[in-house]
Amino acid sequence: MKKYRVSHFDELETVNCPCGTTRRAFIDDPDKIASIHMVDIKKDSELHYHKKMTEIYLILEGEGHMELDGELIPVRKDSTILIKPGCRHRAIGKMKIVNIPVPAFDPNDEYFD
Repeated sequence: MKKYRVSHFDELETVNCPCGTTRRAFIDDPDKIASIHMVDIKKDSELHYHKKMTEIYLILEGEGHMELDGELIPVRKDSTILIKPGCRHRAIGKMKIVNIPVPAFDPNDEYFD
């Protein structure tokens, strides 16, 4: 078994998510160490949180705000955000981001108030 994997975002299926639309790489990896997502943020994403996942956001395009536990933080291209489990969060504004969930994304670890 190879100790690496390669994925091409332009070949992945686009799916809806609370933030807008996403293409997710490595979510099927058996070790579930991490995944990486290319996300087109809709203007106002849905407030949510995770009980197990930590997420790292990298803003590639656009600007706006991150709502993090009720606080609005201005973000722009090249901003990075570390979101720990339990932090209620959403992006506000039209942006393109890379999201790295650790461990890998699990749809059962997405909660809404």
